[in-house]
Amino acid sequence: MEQLSITEKHGANYILFELLGAFNSYTIGDLQEKIFEKIESTNVVLDLSQVFSIDSTGMGVLFAAFNKGQETGYKLYLMNMSFSAANTVKETGFLEAFDVIQSVTEVE
Repeated sequence: MEQLSITEKHGANYILFELLGAFNSYTIGDLQEKIFEKIESTNVVLDLSQVFSIDSTGMGVLFAAFNKGQETGYKLYLMNMSFSAANTVKETGFLEAFDVIQSVTEVE
């Protein structure tokens, strides 16, 4: 079974989740809960550099978190996307909608 490892780090105006593995319907539960809890009070940065796949459920969570951030006044940032992650997000046609960054120093 696929796995998703999550490392949580805190910054001054954000929380960073470093992800390793597959971002899909089998692995999304714990991360989804954390994202929706945190985006109500701070910016959320997802380091996708070590994510080797994202399925439609994963994309749904990204869109929902993006929308939740807009409602609460905080942002969801996608950082250091792996080729696979970037390709999946690009295929949706919504790459420009997301705040894509290369470093946490870019968090506003």
